[in-house]
Amino acid sequence: MQKSPNLVCREKSTLLVIDFQERLVPVIEDYSAIGQNIARLNQSAQLFGVPRIVSEQYPKGLGKTVSKLDIDDAEKFEKSMFSCREKTELFGEVANSGRSQVVVVGIEAHICVAQTCLDLISTGFMVFLVVDAIGSRKKLDHETAVTRLLQFGATPITTESVMFEWCETSRDENFKTISQLVK
Repeated sequence: MQKSPNLVCREKSTLLVIDFQERLVPVIEDYSAIGQNIARLNQSAQLFGVPRIVSEQYPKGLGKTVSKLDIDDAEKFEKSMFSCREKTELFGEVANSGRSQVVVVGIEAHICVAQTCLDLISTGFMVFLVVDAIGSRKKLDHETAVTRLLQFGATPITTESVMFEWCETSRDENFKTISQLVK
């Protein structure tokens, strides 16, 4: 049987971490759990060779990406636009590399995450919205963003689902590490 194109595939996906920055994080509802989930996805992406891209909204004023994510070796870019479409050439490179899926995490769900997802969908990417790794200051904003993005074609998914879809089988050499990250 052929693998479903609706599963996250490590050979076809890229992890995009949006604006999880020092001065923004403390006001985000449940930021600690969101940060842990982003960190686990980052570690998993490294294990499976999934490219990682990190955006920073005006880092001079909002600070750098939270260091606990341990994501310094990922490709980073600064932006002033809320959507990551500001870096059109970067996403062109992603598409040209054969990667058609973008696994999206970060903040704020109803602003930068939503605008980026809508732009990615409109340019043909399959967007996997990791609902337990995105956040907003208010619960209603988060919930509304998720509902809106689902209406326009984003696929809702959880951190653990992404990790196990990248792993694909208990025979994978990284399965034990993934199992430990889940615990």
